[in-house]
Amino acid sequence: MDQTAGAEQAQSQDNSGRWAHLQKLLCRGSPLAHPDFEPSEETLTFIRDLCKILIIGAGGLGCELLKDIALLGFTQLDVIDMDIIDLSNLNRQFLFRPQDIGRPKAEVAAEFINKRVPGCRVTPHYCKIQDHGQEFYRQFHIIVCGLDSIVARRWTNGMVLSLLKYDENDQLDQSSIIPLVDGGSEGFKGNARVILPGISACIDCTMDLYPPQVTYPLCTIASKPRLPEHCIEYVRILQWSKEKPFGDISIDGDNPDHIVWIYEKAQERADEFGIQGITYRLTQGTLAENCMHLYMAMASVAESNDYTCTCLYVCTVQVWHLKMGCIKRLIKANARVSQKSSN
Repeated sequence: MDQTAGAEQAQSQDNSGRWAHLQKLLCRGSPLAHPDFEPSEETLTFIRDLCKILIIGAGGLGCELLKDIALLGFTQLDVIDMDIIDLSNLNRQFLFRPQDIGRPKAEVAAEFINKRVPGCRVTPHYCKIQDHGQEFYRQFHIIVCGLDSIVARRWTNGMVLSLLKYDENDQLDQSSIIPLVDGGSEGFKGNARVILPGISACIDCTMDLYPPQVTYPLCTIASKPRLPEHCIEYVRILQWSKEKPFGDISIDGDNPDHIVWIYEKAQERADEFGIQGITYRLTQGTLAENCMHLYMAMASVAESNDYTCTCLYVCTVQVWHLKMGCIKRLIKANARVSQKSSN
């Protein structure tokens, strides 16, 4: 009995120590704080117990975001991802292990964080983002995207815009704003930005900022192809080395026989997944682009990890800044959601 009481007391001391640094940040003023920030225990309670954050994507960026946001003190997290774990993910997506190959990314990531971060509750959603409606997305205070698709970004952008509410004077209801933190990295490029729906420029307003995609995640190519380029890349990367249609030689983008074989195999895979748009010209162009970018891709393997870390840092810091700058509005929004749920 005494041992049990001692263990509970030790655990209580550990938990209190865990929040010591956050208490210093949130419960006392600072000349460097945001003008709207007011130090109080209420802020700490909101972040620790009430604030709900949705992370879209559990890949290279999503795994890091889950870990860092959980360690910051946020305990109510949800994660959505439609992919399963592939062997190629293990070199950079550290929440996964070899025994997890073939399992949904969202479920494995949630299990890992729930086990390693005391008090954190991550709810996984193994599905497409389109499988949930407005009521699902409305429950969150911040949405963080670690996506590899412009189409998915635009859909998420449209969803948060559709949640905005206006009064009879066409004035925006501040409590209906759900900030969107968008991050992504590819090769030598990285991107991180904060979107305040109805206030700042949204993703559709700034589509010119996104360069055309020339590389694609292997897990998407292998398990969940969505574009005709995914089918072509699947044949180029996986089927060519497996079937060796012309012997043990590399693909020659100038050889018509090679292009025709890849085109026909890509068409078969596209038919299997109901994807349209495979053409000989697209196949030829995709092969030419990959030959041109092959050296750059090989040279950027180590550097890309640095860009991912930088992008991750910016995204995580922006989540924290949003909480500090919008804390009063978010607490008010949480009270409104809670009242609606009780009714």
